[in-house]
Amino acid sequence: MIRSVLAGTVASLLAAVAAVPALADTDIKFALDWKFEGPTAPYFVAIDKGYYKAEGLNVSIDTGAGSVSGIPRVAVGTHQLGFFDLNSVVRFRDQNPEKDIKVVMMLYDRPPFAIGTLKKTGIAKPKDLEGKVLGAPAADGAFAQWKAFVQANAIDESKVKIENIGFPVREPMLADGKVDAITGFTFSMHFNLLQKGIPADQIQMLVMSDHGLSLYGNGIIVNPDFLKNNPEAVKGFIRATIKGLQDTVKDPATAVKAVMKRYETGDEKTERERLELVLREHVVTPWVKQNGVGDVDPARLAKSVEQIGVTYAYKNKPFAIDVFTNKYLPPAADRKL
Repeated sequence: MIRSVLAGTVASLLAAVAAVPALADTDIKFALDWKFEGPTAPYFVAIDKGYYKAEGLNVSIDTGAGSVSGIPRVAVGTHQLGFFDLNSVVRFRDQNPEKDIKVVMMLYDRPPFAIGTLKKTGIAKPKDLEGKVLGAPAADGAFAQWKAFVQANAIDESKVKIENIGFPVREPMLADGKVDAITGFTFSMHFNLLQKGIPADQIQMLVMSDHGLSLYGNGIIVNPDFLKNNPEAVKGFIRATIKGLQDTVKDPATAVKAVMKRYETGDEKTERERLELVLREHVVTPWVKQNGVGDVDPARLAKSVEQIGVTYAYKNKPFAIDVFTNKYLPPAADRKL
């Protein structure tokens, strides 16, 4: 009889538990700055390995059209989080003070902003741009830093002809000699020029951070209302993304396959090399190796805010704490790469 009563009680408890609805996952639409390419591997690894799902998140990822133009999508809440240029976020906040957008995780510790050119142009240093034609997409994150680059390198800007060109024709115009140099991200310009038949040893990159700029690059930004109402979801997204990044750093060749599942027309070898370049040059820097991914050096960030003021006239110059917070990051030991 006792055994029968216990069995009935257990059955009743199990039925009661089953009757309680499971908590729904939090939906997150994540906006990329560009296409599904090698550097997006950490996010897709985190999806495929269930890292986001383990945090109670249902994450979908959308492509973008540049590291500047997509910020409003996060600001208005079309996307809850996104991957965009911190410097452009600073300017957007100043123009839209009611939108308290913050970067909550830094990815590109060494920004990929660069001037791309070919050795035959004779442009080997910044001053060599004088007397040349520079092709620059208006929405390009690298071109947004142009005036600070000019000042840091004492370039006579009046001697440089700026031609506004679209992203699709940027590298073709350089390859065809219609412009002498272009602005962009290193890993976009380099591989696009290779695809145009330009030998690697003829491609020249003037990386802006090697020539006087203290700026940071792209990081993860979040819609302020979503952050206020879902702080734990933001923490979970960051934790899962870091796990995806750690796996990617350990095994880029396997990680890039997660991208190729979504980019069937792409070349896996090219995307793996693009990913490895980004990890090597822009993500796993000496500072990140020591301090872990995701955070920033406050003094350097403060200096970068000053440099942004060279390219942009502030209405109300922000403090570093206005644009970046490490409040949602896991401990440094969990962020080692």
